[in-house]
Amino acid sequence: MSTSGLMWFKSSYSSGSQGDCVEVALSWRKSSYSSGGDGDCVEVAASPRTIHVRDSKNPQGPHLTLSPATWSGFLTYAVSRA
Repeated sequence: MSTSGLMWFKSSYSSGSQGDCVEVALSWRKSSYSSGGDGDCVEVAASPRTIHVRDSKNPQGPHLTLSPATWSGFLTYAVSRA
């Protein structure tokens, strides 16, 4: 598996004194329904206990972190309104 396309995040529990920390990689996926001329869209990364959502126009910016149940509820709501 290549890790070059992964986004790495340092744990907020890093001590900072020795630089020792836990880093987590997220593999971001863009919707296949992204049809804008510039391809901007919402991107999603899943981990075992959380779902992360970000704006593809600002990948270094903030992102939302949701529980799988919350994400599922949002998708159910969005699909029912489509």
